Amino acid sequence: MDIEKKRQKEIQIVSLMIHLYCLHHDDIDEKELKDYATLRIQKCPMMETKTFCSRCPIHCYQKQMQEKIKKVMRYSGPRMLFYHPILLIKHMFF
Repeated sequence: MDIEKKRQKEIQIVSLMIHLYCLHHDDIDEKELKDYATLRIQKCPMMETKTFCSRCPIHCYQKQMQEKIKKVMRYSGPRMLFYHPILLIKHMFF
């Protein structure tokens, strides 16, 4: 897969997960976190070989934002199966 396509797919998935979290919670600024995550994904030096940010040897999120994105992932990850099942399967296996 082309690196730029992979980057765009990652941005799409993270944005969906943040949106899903923010539909049910109001403790995180959706736009701020989406903008931050998008910027970090665009600058990711490991995009070619990485699978998930949690498994990456480089943690490029600031500590505060890292905690927010972890909270979002813990909540939205399992729920993506109900909201975007095909996208989730593609993300996990391809």
